[in-house]
Amino acid sequence: MAERPSAREVLALVTDTFRELPYPERQSAPDGPLGWPGYGEARSRAAARTGEDESVVCGVADVEGVRAVLIAFEFGFLGGSLGEGTGDRLEAAYAHAVAHRLPLVSLVATGGSRMQEGMLALTQLQRVARASARAREARLLQTAVLRDPTTGGGWATLGAGADVVLALPGAQVGFAGSRVRPPDADPTAYTAEAQVAAGAADALVPPEELRTTLGRWLRLLTRPSADPAPPPHALGDRDLPATGWGAVRRARAPSRPRAAAYLDAYFTSRVQLSGDRCGGADPDGMLCGFGDHAGRTVAYAAQTGTATRPAGYRTAARLIRLADRLGIPVLTLVDTPGAAGDAEAERQGAGAAIADLFAAVAAARTPLTTLVIGEGGSGGALAPAAPGNTWAAPDSYFSVIAPELAAAILKRPASEAESTADALRVRPQDLVELGVVRGIVGPEGA
Repeated sequence: MAERPSAREVLALVTDTFRELPYPERQSAPDGPLGWPGYGEARSRAAARTGEDESVVCGVADVEGVRAVLIAFEFGFLGGSLGEGTGDRLEAAYAHAVAHRLPLVSLVATGGSRMQEGMLALTQLQRVARASARAREARLLQTAVLRDPTTGGGWATLGAGADVVLALPGAQVGFAGSRVRPPDADPTAYTAEAQVAAGAADALVPPEELRTTLGRWLRLLTRPSADPAPPPHALGDRDLPATGWGAVRRARAPSRPRAAAYLDAYFTSRVQLSGDRCGGADPDGMLCGFGDHAGRTVAYAAQTGTATRPAGYRTAARLIRLADRLGIPVLTLVDTPGAAGDAEAERQGAGAAIADLFAAVAAARTPLTTLVIGEGGSGGALAPAAPGNTWAAPDSYFSVIAPELAAAILKRPASEAESTADALRVRPQDLVELGVVRGIVGPEGA
C-alpha cells in the first residue's frame, strides 16, 4: 500500500466518536529494560514524528452507532512494534471491554515485537493472548482489521486470533515480515488477498467502505437472541414427489433453487464468514455468515449443492461455535450429494472435519434450525443438521446413501436404483413419518 495512515487517521475513518482511555503508568530506564544504546533517543524521535508516546492508541468509540473498544496501531512509532508499554495498554483495553461488556476492534499495523526490549517484548504476546481469552470467556466479539503491514506477533495474536478478520486490499500480511522471510519466498503469499484465499481472513474491505462494513459486522454480531430461527419458506416445487426416485430427480434438477436464492429471500442483509483458519476455504460448497432476518441476527451455514470439502465443514463448525458463544441462533441449509471423497479431500482431513462439525452441532447451546433444500447425501449432509429441529422442502430428499450407490453395494443392477430409492424411503413425507424431520415447509403465504 502506498500510504500508511496514522492511528488517529484510521480511527477518524471508522468512528463516529472516540474517547481515549487512560493508560497505565510504567517507570522504565531511559534506554529500556535491556539498556539498549540509543533506544531512548529512538523513542523520543518517534514521539516527535507521530505525536504519540507508544505504538497503540486505545479508546471507546461509536462505530455506526455501536459502542466498542478500539485499538489502533501507530506504525510510525517504531514500526508499530509491541513492547512492555504496548502490552500495558492492550491489557487495559481488553479489561475495559470485559468490564463494560463491549466488543473489541483491533486496527492492526505492526512489524512485530520490539527488539530493543528483547524477550520482555516477546512475552507481551502471552499477555495479549490471556486478555483475548478472558474476553472470549466473557462472550465478547473480537474483530480485527489488517492494515499494512500486519506481521509477526501482532498478526499471530490480535489479527489471526480475532473472531472476524477483515483486511485492507494490498496490505502485507504474514507471520514473517519482509526482512526475515526466505529470499526466494513468493511475495504474493504475504498479502491480504492470499490470506483471504487461504481461509485466514474473511474479506477484503476497501478503506472507503471500512466504516459501514465494520458497523454492519458489529451490529449483527452484538444482537443475541434465545429464540430459534424459523425455517425458510420453500422456493421451489410445492408438490410432494410420488416416488423415491422422483424425489431424487427433483432434488438434482439444475433449475431447483439453491442456497444463494434461499439466503437472499430469508435475509434483508448479510455478511459472509470465510475460511476454516487452517489454510482452507470452500466458497463453492459452503456459504457461512450472519444476516438480518425480521429485525434480529441469525447465523447461517448453507451447503450449495456440490460435494462439500473439508474446509467447508471446518468453516461451518467455526461459525456455529462463534454463534454459540455470542448467543446467536443458527440456520443451516442442507444440500449436498455428500462429502467430497477424492484423495485430496482425504489428505485434507475429511473425516476429522466432519467429526468436528458433528461435535459443534451437538455441543451448541444456541438454538439450531435446519432446512433440507435439495440433496441430503449421507453423513456429509447430516453433519450440519439440527437434531430434533430439521425441516424439509418439497423438492428435497435425505438418504443414508445415494440410491445408485446403495444398489451397487447390494450387488443389484443399475436398473434397480429407482426401486432402491423407494425402499430407502427418502421422500420428504417419508422422513416426516420416520421422525427424521419435523415437517415439510410450504411456500410463503401458503
